[in-house]
Amino acid sequence: MAASTLRPRLLKLSGEALQAREGILDWHIVERVCSELLSGLPRGPVAVVVGGGNIMRGAEMRGRGAGDPTRGDYMGMLATLINSLALKEGIERQGGRCEVVAPHHIPNVCHQYNRAQVMAWLAAGTVVVFGGGTGHPFFTTDTTAALRATEIGAAELLKGSKVDGIYTADPKKVTDAKRFDFLTFDQAVEGRYAVMDATAFPICRDHRITIRVFDMTVAGAIAAALGPNPPGTLVGDQPR
Repeated sequence: MAASTLRPRLLKLSGEALQAREGILDWHIVERVCSELLSGLPRGPVAVVVGGGNIMRGAEMRGRGAGDPTRGDYMGMLATLINSLALKEGIERQGGRCEVVAPHHIPNVCHQYNRAQVMAWLAAGTVVVFGGGTGHPFFTTDTTAALRATEIGAAELLKGSKVDGIYTADPKKVTDAKRFDFLTFDQAVEGRYAVMDATAFPICRDHRITIRVFDMTVAGAIAAALGPNPPGTLVGDQPR
């Protein structure tokens, strides 16, 4: 495959996007997500940051009010690697190429982050899945997504949500909540809309990476987000 000169896009998926009603992974969902990821490659390189909430969140340990508060975050980082390997399995079963990258090398599990190698993989059409969070406690995978998007020069950060964009209020609780088609970064931060870690917005703003919030739970939504007419709410400097 010829090397791509297009800017990558980075997709942020929560672990819950892959979760079964019983158990931690629904392999039918994994296969669908991976198929949709591969469908987006003709329009440019694709990277992924995946959370681990279907397995373990650091906040769960802190919520117990006992023990080392950092240990739960390390457990959560390991959980993201399980999901990363699931995506690698799904992509490779469908004939795609995938590499899992994390802050630290774990033999037979993931490569240690090396920007030059990551950029080469992306240019060659390999899906790169970033697992392991930032490698440090007290940072969310949303922040990881913003950092990795900046490092790879992503054109856009696609934030998978459980609703089809950013609303004035939780649309599951407030029936007349209004959905935004567009918000500036400042509006998104000032509005405190609970769709993404507030730390991620200024990182993307400062590096001119637009954010698109869309519903990741609907079949076909990831493919659409990677397509020419993506759904959801756009966060950026100006509408486009």
